[in-house]
Amino acid sequence: MSYFDAASAAPLHPVARQALLASLDEGWADPSRLYREGRRARMLLDAAREATAEAVGCRPDELTFTSSGTRAVHTGIAGASAGRRRIGRHLIVSAVEHSSVLHSAEAFEAAGGAVTRAPVTRTGAVCVESYVDALRSDTALACLQSANHEVGTEQPVAAVAEACREAGTPLLVDAAQSLAWGAVEGPWSLLTASAHKWGGPSGVGLLAVRKGVRFAAQGPVDERESGRAAGFENLPAIVAAAASLRAVRAEAAAEAARLRDLTARIRARVADVVPDVEVVGDPHRRLPGIVTFSCLYVDGEALLHELDRAGFSVSSGSSCTSSTLTPSHVLRAMGVLSEGNVRVSLPWGAAEEDVERFLAVLPEAVAGVRDKLGAPGSPATPTAADARGTGLVVDALGRRCPIPVIELAKVIGDVPVGGTVRVLSDDEAARLDIPAWCEMRGQEYLGEEPADRGAVYAVRRTS
Repeated sequence: MSYFDAASAAPLHPVARQALLASLDEGWADPSRLYREGRRARMLLDAAREATAEAVGCRPDELTFTSSGTRAVHTGIAGASAGRRRIGRHLIVSAVEHSSVLHSAEAFEAAGGAVTRAPVTRTGAVCVESYVDALRSDTALACLQSANHEVGTEQPVAAVAEACREAGTPLLVDAAQSLAWGAVEGPWSLLTASAHKWGGPSGVGLLAVRKGVRFAAQGPVDERESGRAAGFENLPAIVAAAASLRAVRAEAAAEAARLRDLTARIRARVADVVPDVEVVGDPHRRLPGIVTFSCLYVDGEALLHELDRAGFSVSSGSSCTSSTLTPSHVLRAMGVLSEGNVRVSLPWGAAEEDVERFLAVLPEAVAGVRDKLGAPGSPATPTAADARGTGLVVDALGRRCPIPVIELAKVIGDVPVGGTVRVLSDDEAARLDIPAWCEMRGQEYLGEEPADRGAVYAVRRTS
């Protein structure tokens, strides 16, 4: 089995395993106690904090260990915004932040704050100007990920951090996906990360708060971790996290070059071997191991099952693979195709032969799913379309994407050039996938019209 979902959780690094087992014997005592066992535990905790702070690029006394990366984000946003309550109640986030940031923003908004959600380009990158324009005199905090977790696009953190510094606004950087590859550049104020993203154990998050940043911890606090993470530290996991971060950083330059070659091969070959595919994300400013693409006329869940049976573990941002039945908020914000979405995120040490085998298996897997769905070019059942002069109406109510798009593709040739096809759909994904299909097919998307159920998506045939 080839595990290609390292962006969700990286396999435990061998150094992490060794450190974890060793510290189970040496680091079980309370590090706040003064007896021998406590002093030994304190030495391990201090050493882990120093090593991690060096990798982050902060002082050891600026670094807090939390119970997860999500907890680090929630604590950081709540504490920083509360610390600047007198400044104002305005928060800036990008539209493609991790859900932990967006959930914190929703809670901030529900408590009476105002949130600006900066848009992104079709490659998934924010424009520095959008953050500059969003900064206000009452902005308490700005948040920006260092790199996107779904499409791999790197963000202009250094430039945004400089703009925030000039405005006197702290910037929180979610560095979960990038910290293994290097320290985050720029004058950031707060930083969060999660150990299981770089091969450390799960249950260890990082929160760095620079000296001078106003911070008011929320909720009950105790004397541990500067009052920012209550409760007994998971010392063995913390030691393993620090050891594995140091280990991956030592190998980062060589491994990044190797993985960039492999993901570049996937980006180039997928478009050659699979028809009707859109490779998404910035082609250059991107993380080494992540490549994402979407396939027209494909059910994402069915495709993931096919790849799983072929021996590949990948993830998807398609609506049909999520419990919410809505496309990934990242893909929505980018305005790219969501159906048949596949994210390949290669772990450290991923073998070239596994990548080649994936590229060999993928075309057949996609073709098989398309055949089952009756996609254009394969045997299909008659479409439910009614002629209306130079236009057609396709009733796709109650049918999940990619069916509405498939039905659109089947009948677009039945109207003359200049004619219109209207697709009636109540699937949220259609709002994204029909415009994306038009861009890929060179047809004109006329927009969305209200309907008693769902919406009508109008498309004009141009060729």
